[in-house]
Amino acid sequence: MVYYVLVSGKDFVKKLMKDGWKLDRIRGSHHIMRKGDVCLSVPVHRNEDLKPGILNELNKKAGFKK
Repeated sequence: MVYYVLVSGKDFVKKLMKDGWKLDRIRGSHHIMRKGDVCLSVPVHRNEDLKPGILNELNKKAGFKK
């Protein structure tokens, strides 16, 4: 069984910024983060946790391990 540590979009953006990602722009409730040529769209809806599927996909694209 796989367990996910749920994290809010706001906390995920902080994690990305510590890893060297830059905030490119904000479009509505989505923060667009950029590092080199890679671009991520992180949904920041109030302080709600990201769903496991979205969190898994963002971690893969950002190059984070599980």
